[in-house]
Amino acid sequence: RAWLELDAASRFPNWNPKHFLDVATMTYGFALGYDWLFDYWNDDQKRIIKSAIIEKGLSRALLAYEKLAIRNEGWWTDVPHNWNQVCNGGIGIGALAIADEEPALASRILKEILQRLPIAMKHFAPDGAWNEGPGYWSYATRYNVAIIACLKSALGTDFGLSSMEGFSKTGLFPVYNSSPVNKSFNYADGGEGSTAAAQMFWFAREFNQPAVATYLYKFKPSDPLALLWYDPKLVNDKEQFAPDIYFREAEVVTMRSKWNDSLATFVACKAGDNKANHSHLDVGSFVLDALGERWILDLGAENYNIPAYFNSGAHGRRWTYYRTRAEGHNTLVINPGKGPDQDPGADTKVTAFKSNPGEAYTIMDLTPAYAANASSVKRGIALTGNRQSVVIADEISNQNPADVYWFAHTRASIKLSRDKKSAILSQHGKKYIATIVAPANAVFTVMDAKPLPASPQPSENNPNKGVQKLSIHLTSSGKTNIIVVFHGEKKIGRA
Repeated sequence: RAWLELDAASRFPNWNPKHFLDVATMTYGFALGYDWLFDYWNDDQKRIIKSAIIEKGLSRALLAYEKLAIRNEGWWTDVPHNWNQVCNGGIGIGALAIADEEPALASRILKEILQRLPIAMKHFAPDGAWNEGPGYWSYATRYNVAIIACLKSALGTDFGLSSMEGFSKTGLFPVYNSSPVNKSFNYADGGEGSTAAAQMFWFAREFNQPAVATYLYKFKPSDPLALLWYDPKLVNDKEQFAPDIYFREAEVVTMRSKWNDSLATFVACKAGDNKANHSHLDVGSFVLDALGERWILDLGAENYNIPAYFNSGAHGRRWTYYRTRAEGHNTLVINPGKGPDQDPGADTKVTAFKSNPGEAYTIMDLTPAYAANASSVKRGIALTGNRQSVVIADEISNQNPADVYWFAHTRASIKLSRDKKSAILSQHGKKYIATIVAPANAVFTVMDAKPLPASPQPSENNPNKGVQKLSIHLTSSGKTNIIVVFHGEKKIGRA
């Protein structure tokens, strides 16, 4: 069967160099087929596989490295995101597979790759997070780890790649980013499923991280690379580590009441750079899990095939779609309109983070994202009350009156109290409560997960069936504080 697949793909006229991920991943597959089954192939089969690797993979990559590729086929070589690791990684493994037979060609390719991979890998520094979100962390690191592992097995060295700052810590990123109900904080173009990537066993083994191995083991990933990298000695649940973390540069914070408890409270949020690849206009957004449920969710990516989804310039069509806009996230919208509802060029930072035994909190300065409409915007998020309650506190300062919306998306049913200052969220027989503490005149409303009347209304928007959002709408003038507390079920007044 392996030969039938390799023979069929070798006959393709090309491996789609206009979308070079296809070339790289096909080269990777052919390299494994050639190397792992080498002793089974006859001479004709070896010639066919090797020729395909060179002609359809490596030669196309050389054109890109030497700036000779036609338009749209060579732009990926020096980018700082997942295309770098996937393309350079797949091509590099192809070069290693034929290096003993074609040493000059392989050497040329590998020199290019060793110069370019660090352009992306430097973004693991300093703490191991990935600004493209958890889904693209998995995609990027799969090929990043594969090329490092292959360099070590073939040449005895990875030329310092695995020693780059932050790379030894990145296996912990999906561990911290996963909630007690095995859902991720899926910022950017990510899905909410937990990351269960085979390369986490490699990270655990390479850097002696039992927590990473133990995390992945519970998912029993059906992946041959997981079998290769699995070390049973590393799987244990005795390791103790902090419940909260701040990932710098990616500007992501996760906080939880307890590890290894499916009922624990978990809140994760981000500031970050709206210019990051695959980013949404989502600075300030958060997700919240408690009592074994996800109460406040991120909708995730829109359909990649809708028109100009990746046109992310200042006036790009990407920012007309609900799921990529601030209004499609659990954050603030100020003076909504047809244009982007956060600055697509904004780079925002976590300015404070504290983790204590009974509580944890973070403060994010979101001002650059809202500079056109406010002089200062800050959001604090705290896990308090013996880590059972979550406080979302916003401070908005502006000189002119501003139209402000506060949003939180949920799949739960929502019932408002009579004064509309509290909302009972219900799902699967469980209840969770949101209460407005400030300002005194604020009330909750319940809205569908769709654009505001003043926003763009593209027909391609996902209908987001089954999702509603809690909303607070008010006029802000001078300094306005919005404080909402989420907590477990208790008597909060007459509903």
